[in-house]
Parts: sequence; C-alpha cells; structure tokens
Amino acid sequence: MGKFIISKRTDSDFKFNLKAGNGQVILTSQGYGSKSSCENGIESVRTNSQDDSKFERNTAKDDRCYFNLKAGNGQIIGTSQMYESENGMENGIESVKTNAPGASVEDETLI
Repeated sequence: MGKFIISKRTDSDFKFNLKAGNGQVILTSQGYGSKSSCENGIESVRTNSQDDSKFERNTAKDDRCYFNLKAGNGQIIGTSQMYESENGMENGIESVKTNAPGASVEDETLI
C-alpha cells in the first residue's frame, strides 16, 4: 500500500511525496506555504489520480519521459520522476492511480 509523506523543503515550504508500496517515490508535489494547503494537495491527488485525462505526459530535452498530475483548474499538483521510456512512465501513472486513493499519510514535520 502506498503512502503520502509530508515534509518540509529547505525554504520551509511543505511538500509531499507519494511512495509506492516498495518505497519508491512516484509523485512529488510543489511547495505549499501551509500544512493545510499541503493536505488539500494530497486530497486533490486522491481525487484527480482516478481521471486519466488529468495526467499530462511529457518528454524532457534529454528524451526521458515524465508526467504531471493536474487538478481540475489545470494547476500541477504533482510531478513524477524521470523515466527512460514511455512504458516506464505509463507504469508510473498506473502506480499513482493504484496507490493514491487508499494511501496513508505520514507527517514527518511532527518528528
């Protein structure tokens, strides 16, 4: 089962990573000014990850593939790692779809 991990960036913004059951990061958020905004971002991932049209598939300048998950308003709520192939990227998207809805939340800012 996947999990969302809330942490702080070096600029003190909050962020989350969605990790698959194997511990691999499959989606990383933008920075949020407050923890509640970060938690809202997690809920947005849970909702929008079930709609394939919300995944924007991209190719970087070095020909590696990655994807963004967008909210209903078009704002990016999470970005994937870089993949060597389109097939790898599609597997990453499927992993987000599978893991996000039931993922637990671990808050590392409380440690």
